[in-house]
Amino acid sequence: MDERLTELGKNAVSAKYGLQLLSAEQKNQALYAVADALEAQSAVILAENARDVAAGEEKGMSAGLLDRLRLTEERIRGMADGLKEVAELPDPVGEVMETFTRPNGLRIEKCRVPMGVIGIIYESRPNVTADAFGLCFKSGSAVILKGGSDAIFSNMAIARVIRDALNAAGVSRDALQLIESTDREITRQFMRMKEYVDLLIPRGGAGLIRSVVENSTIPVIETGTGNCHIYVDKDADLEKAVPIIINAKTQRIGVCNACESLVIHEKIKDALLPRLAMALKEHGVEIRGDEKVQEVIECLPAREEDYGREYLDYIISMKTVSSLEEAIAHINQYSTRHSESIITENSESGEKFLQGIDAACVYVNASTRFTDGFEFGFGAEIGISTQKLHARGPMGLKELTSYKYKIMGNGQVRI
Repeated sequence: MDERLTELGKNAVSAKYGLQLLSAEQKNQALYAVADALEAQSAVILAENARDVAAGEEKGMSAGLLDRLRLTEERIRGMADGLKEVAELPDPVGEVMETFTRPNGLRIEKCRVPMGVIGIIYESRPNVTADAFGLCFKSGSAVILKGGSDAIFSNMAIARVIRDALNAAGVSRDALQLIESTDREITRQFMRMKEYVDLLIPRGGAGLIRSVVENSTIPVIETGTGNCHIYVDKDADLEKAVPIIINAKTQRIGVCNACESLVIHEKIKDALLPRLAMALKEHGVEIRGDEKVQEVIECLPAREEDYGREYLDYIISMKTVSSLEEAIAHINQYSTRHSESIITENSESGEKFLQGIDAACVYVNASTRFTDGFEFGFGAEIGISTQKLHARGPMGLKELTSYKYKIMGNGQVRI
């Protein structure tokens, strides 16, 4: 094990015990201090981010990935606001989830407790550095971050600001530690630090998530990729459908809750497609459609792999179906279990879709872009879990805690 990693692990374990003793008020004051520091140091952060963006452009990084990487004054302000929102949320640590008394008089309480040390491996989204810190800190855990090499200068700058602000607030700066090495072997070793890290969360593309799941000896929560679908039912209101699709596809293309695939009932294609194609063209979106879509509008032919692809680009696939059941089957086949939506005025069809789709978040008459910790009222999220154990959907404070049982007796012995 690399000596630097071992030192980070020991620092995190030491810090976690101090964090568990902080009151909610102490944690909130520290979060406000960090938020203020991020805004005060925005010029420094933006200068370092510009180095990452320039390197990304030189390497030919796609528009979607550059959008994820790029910081602005507004986005830094959003990071700070996210920390303030987390500070305003109820502290889950110590919450009594359940209380009961056994016939022998033992009183048992089930209480929320911090995870301990959380490790997060993520790609080119420097805002994750602040978001992850805020949620882990408020939920009482120390965090070790391993960002992607594409955002190394941004992440280092943000981490320095946070650690200095924590120190000034009288809190251990090791509540947040960043692995600054870009060596892939260091990342592999990090995934095996079970002695120090209690939970590992990957945030990024399918390759990163697969690598972590296959190589980690630490328990993992998967935050899935987003091949998100919108199904336009035969009973859809087109006045709702077009704006929802445009929002879900184009509001931000480089995010996991953007719509990548459109499923259309064949009875509505003639009315919907010309109007939708014009709106998508205005936003520069390339359409890849099946044969029935091509009969109505000019577009590229969709290949089989298009239906299961997360583009993170101005591209959308389109598939026609003859029934709600066929739509559900198609989506379940190609879904990444993230976010799926139906547009319909038929309440029975909406309910069947809600029940039939296997995904973390399922919508009726709304954009998939709402799958987000802020939009759900959780504050900044740690990620969108697409698995079914422990946490699913946007993971906020409560999803970053575990629990333990407290048992109060009066001399009982087991017979």
